[in-house]
Formats: sequence, structure tokens, C-alpha cells
Amino acid sequence: MRILIITAGSRGDVAPYTGLGRRLRDAGHQVAVAAHPAFAALVGACGLEHRPVPGDPRKLIRDRGRAASRDEVRALTRAYADGLAEGVAQAVAGGADLLITAFAPAPLGRTAGEALGVPVVGAYLVPAFPTGRFPLPNARSAGSLGPAGNLAAGRDVLRRAEGAFAGAVTRLRARLGLPAARPSAPVDVRPVFHGFSPLVVPRPGDWPSWAEVVGYWWPARPDGWRPPAALTDFLRAGPPPVFIGFGSMAAGQGERLSELVAAAVRRAGVRAVVQAGWAGVRGRGADVLTVGDVPHDWLFPRTAAVVHHAGAGTTAAGLRAGVPAVPVPVMADQPFWASRLHGLGVSPRPVPFRDLTADALGDAITACLSEPAHRRRAAELARGLAAEDGAAPLLSHIAALSAG
Repeated sequence: MRILIITAGSRGDVAPYTGLGRRLRDAGHQVAVAAHPAFAALVGACGLEHRPVPGDPRKLIRDRGRAASRDEVRALTRAYADGLAEGVAQAVAGGADLLITAFAPAPLGRTAGEALGVPVVGAYLVPAFPTGRFPLPNARSAGSLGPAGNLAAGRDVLRRAEGAFAGAVTRLRARLGLPAARPSAPVDVRPVFHGFSPLVVPRPGDWPSWAEVVGYWWPARPDGWRPPAALTDFLRAGPPPVFIGFGSMAAGQGERLSELVAAAVRRAGVRAVVQAGWAGVRGRGADVLTVGDVPHDWLFPRTAAVVHHAGAGTTAAGLRAGVPAVPVPVMADQPFWASRLHGLGVSPRPVPFRDLTADALGDAITACLSEPAHRRRAAELARGLAAEDGAAPLLSHIAALSAG
């Protein structure tokens, strides 16, 4: 089949689909990934076709932070959503027998699929259906609110997700000649396969039958990738370092974070590999090395612990490596994954980014490394994850579609 994977957002919203795409390609399918232009090299280096969709999430975050009014924020968001909608429609028109969509652009993919008669399957990296067991990621309130409160919080999350693209979907339907309809939501896609492990988030019993939790889709390592010599030399030169990275978070705060990280590393008395990320964090000191994008599946097993923003992909990579974590959640789904890491016993209590200081980070690193139970539990989970094959159920579903 010709399969188009549709995603949008930061690197963490794209990388897992390169692994899923490779598995589909190896099963004999033609696979393309519709993603922002910034990820063309990542997708291409994994042997997959890239179809561009307009948008620069990094610029959008920066511009929204500088906006002088709510009207300006709304205008920026509308322009981003409309560009994404047009890009998704063009990507689907480029040819596909099946669409696999991430959570955020699901209403756009469903609309384009309806217009062109292409079936749509959901492949979500976060829990997407309200449940009484926990509030969905991105809920306004942290922590369990009881069954009724959790369900209400989950429905609020979906209303906001639906509203983000409601106008763009309405305009796209009109452009594609579709009749007007109520706004589409990510839960309107079926079936949905959730790409995280049931060992990390067990499937809630009150979810609909077509919503499955199948296991992680591990990012593909770019063809021919080799670790930089400076990194391998640093790793050989002493005990395993702590990884510190904030991914696509905190753009424009590089100087402050660089100073903070340097002081925290000194306080904890550890070596560190610091990933620059969108913030442009720089390591300082003889026992600190700064790196750019390095495959987490290669680096994390060589570390003593991982300090990160608790995005879904980085959280998964740390669990896969079997190393303890220090979660520093910033926004969106990150507090949810940070809470899960703590609840699973692989991390000390999370340090919210808004409360981050050099002392707090240094003390959290010390607490993480000084408690053997964190590493023991992380190793146990890693063994469980290694036995899973998150792509297999999706491959079986597609094989059944092909046969039908």
C-alpha cells in the first residue's frame, strides 16, 4: 500500500514515526511522512519520502511569546493551522491508499481522507480518550481528580484540541467541496493505536474497543550515523555522565540555562553531556560536553541518568535505556509523563521548569543517583519494554486492510 503518515510539531512529534515508517517499509509498503520542512533531512535519512507541510513550530512559539495582544496570538495560530491544513490536503493529494495520523493533525487528516476517499487510522503518542482513571495529558489540573473529575478533565482537553483546528477544518471542508459538519476531533478517528507501553500507561478499561495501547514505536537511527569523536572520547574519559537536555523547550533561554546547568553539575559533582536543543544550552567546564542531535537509543544507555523535559519521546527513550530520570516538565503532556516516571519509581519527584534553580536541579540529580531503587526499577522496565513490539498490531491491521 501507499501509506502516508501525517504529523506536526517538534522533533519529538516526528521521530517515533520514522521507526514506524521503517517497519512499514520493510513490510513492503511505500511510506511517506508529511511533516514540517525542518524535518526533511531526518525523514530522508531514515529512508522515507518526505512531503512538506507548512509551518515552523519553533518560530510559532517564539512569535506567540512576543505577541502584543490576544488578537495577534489568534492570528498567528490561525495562520499556522490554515497552512498546516493546506499542506495536509496537498500531501494526501500526492497519492495514498491509507493515512496514519498523529493526534494533533488528526481532524485535518480525517477531512482530507474523507474528500479523497482514503481511510484514516490514528497513531497517537499520548492517551487520547477520556477515562475515569486519570486526567488526560494537557489537563488544566494536575493529579487525579477522582473518576468523574478525571473524565471531565479529559473531555475539556479534547474540546480544546478540537477548537485548535476547528476553523481550519471548516475552511478546508469548504475548499475541498465537502458539506459543512460539526467540528472533527481526534477521537473521531478509528481505530486508534497508542504508541506507548501498557507497562507505562495500562489501557483504561473504560476506553472504546477501537482504542488500543500497543507499545512504543522507536525512532529509526539515520542511515550511516556515527557518533562524533568528541563524544566517544568524552565517554571514555571518565565515569558515565548525566545527560541534560530540554528538547524543543525554552527557546531563547540558552544563556540562563547554561549558567544554571553548569552550577547544578558542580553542585552534584557529576560529569554531564548537555544537548543544546532549541534553547541553545551550552555546557561549561572540563567535565561537561555539549552535543547537538544524537540518537537517544545510542547515548542514553551510556549515561548514569537522564535529565529532560519529559516529552513523550524522551521519556520513552530513557525507559528503554534502563536509566533513572530527573524530569523537568515545562508544558502540555510533559507533567503527565513526569508524574508517570515518578509513579513508576524511576525518578525522584519532578522539578517543574518554572521552579528550576541550580540548587534544585543539582539536588534532584544527587537524589536520583543516590537511590539504587531508581536504577533497579528502570532496568526492570527496560527488560519489559524490550519484549514488546509496538508496531506489530498496526502492521497486522494494515495487512488485513490490504487483504480485504
